[in-house]
Amino acid sequence: MFDAINGLLAWIDNTTFAENVRESLWLFPTMECIHVLSIVFVVGSITRLDLRLMGLVERHRSVTELSDQMLPYTWTAFIVATIFGVLLWSSKPIAYLGMAFFDVKMVLMALAGLNMVFFQLVTFRNVSLWNSDSIPPFSARFAGAMSMAFWVSVVICGRFIGFV
Repeated sequence: MFDAINGLLAWIDNTTFAENVRESLWLFPTMECIHVLSIVFVVGSITRLDLRLMGLVERHRSVTELSDQMLPYTWTAFIVATIFGVLLWSSKPIAYLGMAFFDVKMVLMALAGLNMVFFQLVTFRNVSLWNSDSIPPFSARFAGAMSMAFWVSVVICGRFIGFV
């Protein structure tokens, strides 16, 4: 199995696209700028909602109102960030896969996703009971705090990838 994965990574690494990204003076930095700006929108929009879930900001607004307002931006930015992240990764897939900060970033993003799924399936299903409360229940506050911790850690790991 590892041979198949290594073979796939070597094939990606040897594609014309990967070579162009590595050799171009402007292609990698341009894609990186788009990726980073998209991450800013992802983390910014999620943070706004997480802070509301923790009861720290916009207590006068319902959680669903803020969620409905922010999540389209979050998902659009996440899709753009993912596309450009994959394009950046494809320029050096073998090098990135062996990088601890990259691996930890991927794990943290998976944990953020699991946190979101758990929140949606468990905590958010009875949002009507606490939607307008200035301080949501502990489970919502915990989910918001975990989300912020995961996404801030993703940003930190992403930043360190550039130094390794």
